[in-house]
Amino acid sequence: MDELARYNQARWDELARARVEFTLPLLDLTPAIARQRLDPETMFGALAGKQVLCLATGGGQQSAMFGLLGAAVTVLDLSATQLQRDEEAAAHYGYPVRTVQGDMRDLSMFADASFDLVYQAYSINFVPTVQPVFREVARVLQPGGLYQLQWANPFTQSVDDQAWDGETYLLHHPYVDGFETSTYYPTWDIEDADGGWQQMPSPREFRHTLSTVINELVANRLMIVRLREATSTEPNPAPGTWEHYKSVAPPYLTIWSLLRPDSLPQP
Repeated sequence: MDELARYNQARWDELARARVEFTLPLLDLTPAIARQRLDPETMFGALAGKQVLCLATGGGQQSAMFGLLGAAVTVLDLSATQLQRDEEAAAHYGYPVRTVQGDMRDLSMFADASFDLVYQAYSINFVPTVQPVFREVARVLQPGGLYQLQWANPFTQSVDDQAWDGETYLLHHPYVDGFETSTYYPTWDIEDADGGWQQMPSPREFRHTLSTVINELVANRLMIVRLREATSTEPNPAPGTWEHYKSVAPPYLTIWSLLRPDSLPQP
């Protein structure tokens, strides 16, 4: 691991030890709830027996949903604490899971064409470039395999969701691929188990522009088949709230792509 990976590993271990909501395993799922939460667009098809890699997606949430639906689940994550949560969820529900501590940019421990599906929840913004990640994903996916990727909407990533002035949210900071947004947001406000709030040092985080993500997926023969923007589902959210912010500045994008080895001429 390089200096960046070691720094972010320490941050995620700290967040997980603080038991913030997005680091805790989901222990109250049913298969029906897992399917609805995991795959509302019905992109995955039958998962029983499928080889699934949860990439930089530890914590016992997505892996639990895949495990409940019969997939053979592998989780790779920087944080040993997060991986313990995946093992906790697997023991709770009674399915096997393989956990691997490592960097999303280096999947050399996995053979070529090892997985039917690579699922990456919000994590790619914690590395400065997408190229090594996409290259490794394309290598470990089987031909026709599916890659689901969520990342920060680069157009709204620098909109301060807490800076509602009564009329608008402020858009600022350079729209540059690889720009380190965490230099402007060095701490996260975290809600603890008692409902109180504390500030914790943030992982290092970077912007990935839409053109870079799309062009690099295509360059790695990952054919885009669907895109989703995260918006509020509340009809009239109160101004200045997270749901109101989502209604005017969608914070996340999700892309589904299929590995098509023959989709482009060989370089």
